[in-house]
Amino acid sequence: MSVTTPAGFRAAGTTAGLKPSGRPDVALVVNDGPDRHAAAVFTTNRVEAAPVTWSRQVVSDGRADVVVLNSGCANACTGPEGFEDTHRTAEHVAEVLGVSSGDVVVCSTGMIGERLPMERLLAGTDAAASALAADGGAAAAESIMTTDTHPKEAVRHGEGWSVGGMAKGAGMLAPALATMLVVLTTDAVTTPADLDAALREACRLTFDRVDSDACMSTNDTVVLLASGASGVRASREDLTLLVHEVSADLARQLVGDAEGAQHDVEVEVVGAASEDDAVDVARTISRSALFKCAIFGGDPNWGRIVSAVGTTSAEFDPRALDVTINGVQVCRATGVGEDRSRVDLSGRHVHVVVDLHAGDASGTVWTNDLTHDYVHENSAYST
Repeated sequence: MSVTTPAGFRAAGTTAGLKPSGRPDVALVVNDGPDRHAAAVFTTNRVEAAPVTWSRQVVSDGRADVVVLNSGCANACTGPEGFEDTHRTAEHVAEVLGVSSGDVVVCSTGMIGERLPMERLLAGTDAAASALAADGGAAAAESIMTTDTHPKEAVRHGEGWSVGGMAKGAGMLAPALATMLVVLTTDAVTTPADLDAALREACRLTFDRVDSDACMSTNDTVVLLASGASGVRASREDLTLLVHEVSADLARQLVGDAEGAQHDVEVEVVGAASEDDAVDVARTISRSALFKCAIFGGDPNWGRIVSAVGTTSAEFDPRALDVTINGVQVCRATGVGEDRSRVDLSGRHVHVVVDLHAGDASGTVWTNDLTHDYVHENSAYST
């Protein structure tokens, strides 16, 4: 159940000493073909890391042979020297594997504002190259973790072909896109254009709907590789469906492992005039610190929900909002509904439904509660 489940891929993970903990920190994912198509989406943070700048260029022609990833150092805000380190990484991996450096995607995650220890990193890529295997996906998924508590992998199968994936991310999860490091693979026969369309549509409905803490990283990358090794051609529709299913699985895993979270919160908005309105309202609620604190405290305080809705530009009648929390309609027509004490927030999953009564569109954003552990972990992240 990994990036190496589809045929035509090898992967590996190893320990290079980039992390003080001594845990695995370098991974490789190699596409052995016969096709080497690629598509990717990246953070829209204007302060982007050197690996993002490099990798945008790599995938611009629809091809990538290798993805090299490191955790423990973001190589972000490191100036021209940081870009040179990225370039050097790609050239080194290319030489070891016999490919072009222009076909090597580079991904980094970790602390911002620190240079990579290049000798350790390059030695780690050598070790990973020696360990490449058709069952190496699990080791690669472990090696990209930072504050994650466990690896995140997913697979879906089509008729004679499949899509696999791995992801990391437990904080700085906010959309626009992407919101983490993700490598997806497929052995379907497809085209670069179909691959790009499938990835962007899947991301729009999955990774772009994850909003843990409203903080956007400088390094976020989602890359999709296609080997064509199955020999089975997939339609754009079928490819999009499976890429969406794998992405949705990984996105839910990311929310479920959010730093310190005790609740996974599904904010669903219905009755909206447009999908954009629905997502805007859902995202505004999910980013409300007051709402997130209430969920952590087990308090079904629907007033914090309707007040968040009122700050949006969505079309709705302020006198006609309905709010349901875990099946109990606590707010009816922007007034008191059922007794809020009936809401059970003891479980991990919380489902909030807001009906705007303004149309037929809907949208859902996944978030989590705001806990003591989240504040503690992020107050001491660099020390």
